[in-house]
Amino acid sequence: QVQLVESGGGSVQAGGSLRLSCEVSGYVFGARCMAWFRQDSTLVREPIATISRDIGATYVDSVKGRFTISVDNAKNSLYLQMNSLKPEDTAMYYCAADLIPGGSTYRSGDFNYWGQGTQVTVSS
Repeated sequence: QVQLVESGGGSVQAGGSLRLSCEVSGYVFGARCMAWFRQDSTLVREPIATISRDIGATYVDSVKGRFTISVDNAKNSLYLQMNSLKPEDTAMYYCAADLIPGGSTYRSGDFNYWGQGTQVTVSS
């Protein structure tokens, strides 16, 4: 059984930092693209960072230069370091794994496995 367990969310003031973790079990870690999505009050779940062996790391423009996605294969874990946080970063953050062959990182439905989400709240 595949499980993705996120941690590290919380409340911070603007300009602060948080590091999200996603521990993966029951899955061949890193075999396919993994990603971090977020879902705000609009309920739109958008990809903000992806990582894969063939492409490396990619970021949506709104977080580029502030967020860093990384993996630790020894710990079967995916991370998202978030610096210079802004109030507009407030959202529920989800890790996703196992992008289907030929799938798009822009489509949440193209990932097979999801974590339960961790809330990030940034106050001004």
